Amino acid sequence: MKLNFALILSIIVAVGLVAFVFTVFQSSSEKESLVSELKARTGQIAKEFYSNNLAYIESNDTEKVRHFIDSVSIHYNLLGIAVYYNNDSVITSALAIRPYLANSTDYVSRAINADTTTESFFTYDKKRVYQFIRPVVRGNITSNAIIFYSDAQYIKNMINGIWLRNFVRWFIQALVISFVIIMIIRWGIFKPINKIVNWVHAARSGNVEFLKRKPPAGFLAPLHKEIVNITKAMHEAKAVAEEEARLRSQAESVWTPERLKVEMENLLNGKKMIVVSNREPYMHIHSGRDIQCIMPASGMITAMEPVLKACGGLWIASGTGDADKEMVDAKDKLKVPPEEPSYTLRRMWLTKEEEDHFYYGFSNEGLWPLCHIAHTRPTFRKIDWDYYKKVNEDFARAVIEETAGEDDPFVLIQDYHFALLPALIKKEKPNAKVALFWHIPWPNPESFGICPWQRDILTGMLGADLIGFHTQYHCNHFLETINSSLEARVLWENFSVNRAGHTTMVKPFPISIAFTLKDYDDGEGKKDPALLLSRHNISAEFMGIGVDRIDYTKGIVEKFLAIERFLEKNPAYQERFTFVQIGAPSRTLIKTYSDMVSEVEKEAERINWKFKSKNWKPILLLKHHHSHEEIAPFYSSANLCMVTSLHDGMNLVAKEFVAARSQSDGVLILSRFAGASQEMQGAIIVNPYDIEKTADAIKNALEMPLDEQQFRMKQMRHTIVGNNIYFWAARLLRTMAAIH
Repeated sequence: MKLNFALILSIIVAVGLVAFVFTVFQSSSEKESLVSELKARTGQIAKEFYSNNLAYIESNDTEKVRHFIDSVSIHYNLLGIAVYYNNDSVITSALAIRPYLANSTDYVSRAINADTTTESFFTYDKKRVYQFIRPVVRGNITSNAIIFYSDAQYIKNMINGIWLRNFVRWFIQALVISFVIIMIIRWGIFKPINKIVNWVHAARSGNVEFLKRKPPAGFLAPLHKEIVNITKAMHEAKAVAEEEARLRSQAESVWTPERLKVEMENLLNGKKMIVVSNREPYMHIHSGRDIQCIMPASGMITAMEPVLKACGGLWIASGTGDADKEMVDAKDKLKVPPEEPSYTLRRMWLTKEEEDHFYYGFSNEGLWPLCHIAHTRPTFRKIDWDYYKKVNEDFARAVIEETAGEDDPFVLIQDYHFALLPALIKKEKPNAKVALFWHIPWPNPESFGICPWQRDILTGMLGADLIGFHTQYHCNHFLETINSSLEARVLWENFSVNRAGHTTMVKPFPISIAFTLKDYDDGEGKKDPALLLSRHNISAEFMGIGVDRIDYTKGIVEKFLAIERFLEKNPAYQERFTFVQIGAPSRTLIKTYSDMVSEVEKEAERINWKFKSKNWKPILLLKHHHSHEEIAPFYSSANLCMVTSLHDGMNLVAKEFVAARSQSDGVLILSRFAGASQEMQGAIIVNPYDIEKTADAIKNALEMPLDEQQFRMKQMRHTIVGNNIYFWAARLLRTMAAIH
């Protein structure tokens, strides 16, 4: 209230000063104009009167002169006219003006003596009067004069009117301006300030959900974003402190980002760590006039990104977003993540031909089906192989460039796109610590022998000091392939390969997700499955979830067939159970993938037509990329999750589902051909090719008692906490550091 009063008073004073100065100027100009007009008019009357009526003035007939000047006064709208002969002889047009003569005597004498007109203003009886005196010349002698009296009071009245109108106008303007400004302050300043106060309060209490609700647009958006980031950082710091206290009290050795960071500092000892992958962790795309930053769908990114966020370093990857080039500096680099930069991303640019032959060709039509035993024939072309070698050489040059001046950097290469890269780097930097992690399975020697360039690939991979796979099974296959294909010594006792004096360790490192004790009881709140389904106009009591790239290795069609068989065998679940399949199309330029998308769509449509009713269908196919935030409600609320990979290195969807179950309920149905099946012992393990058994597993999951669900889920959650991504990175990097 005090602020409002002070503000109104200030506005009134400010507007008043402006109005006063303006009124002074206006009234002065107006008065000057009116006076000039009055003088000019009176002077003209005197001139006309003098030239036309001199004979009357010279007449000595007093009554005749008085009558004449009285009529002239009325005609010209004057107060009166006086004819001055001498001090004792003055004829006036009206008795009312005779008192004015006292103010005219001196001026009359001055006019006669100087033989010139004079003028002046005087006030009589609170009335302003203007007098104009014209001397009369007779026979070259000036002996008398004519006095013209005009009413000048209207000038004062008009000036007073100007002051009054300006005052009223000023007062009204001041009130209007005060009201408008107060409204602007209340709605444009106080309201945002109150919002900021609420945000700060939410930040202090760690209420991130409140801050995320209805983020503002406009000038407060950057401030809101920073407060959200600060709140997250405070919340995470508090969670870390609580987690450390739990660790101390429980004497558990759970890996956290902070613990990994300290471990990395000790292991690297100032050396640079570089991660190389084909897929970038963040990509920029045009969204209307804006540029949006998204995280591509990738298990490799899900696993590796938390490691780089915790430890820093450089990530070299292909730039694939249509706005990527607009966001990098002159060296093709930028700091990521956007909201809280903690490491550097360098983008490499592939030509259309390189993308077609290196990525789509050799990598995904050759190596991918070769390593995944999913009954898809690999295709090998010489031109694809040539581009594969070229891109590997380009990335090798980028690594050498980024490590100039460093003799022994740490280089962690990701996946099958860069099988040749380890040897290329080692050739230029023999002391570099190089590791290659192979995210997909490794087939048996006979299967891999299909590749025409298997020796080149194996030789390139053995340039690494360490090769990691998800499982020991894949390690064994790789060593058997080396044993049968190259002149190299395989040391089975410590799972290593010695070739040309260089030793390569081959170890299993089952990859995981960022899941720690602070996340254990902090998952997405469970929602009613029926509520999630109702948003898609589906009425159902139970819900299953599947999250996959649409790929022939993921067993999506087999999954749909199992759902169809389950509903056939258990009609009581018809109109009560819906399976939500989130499927992100990928590599659709490859025919087998585009055919796969069509097959998945047709199979879902066929089964839905077979069973669906008015407000229900058995399969809801959501065929586009979903962010982690969009998937989280489905993970936390579904009754079951199905991972039916026909062949998979690990499959982190299984672990993400388990991590989301903060209530320790729900059931995971997991393919025995996914690497995750070796760790997730609490899952129902199935052979996805066995449609009957998989259908029975769905029924078993839906009818499993809650206590059994919780026993299984707690067992799996405990496994993930103890073997999270930070533990994976620590084991991998410790092994790298120990290699001499």
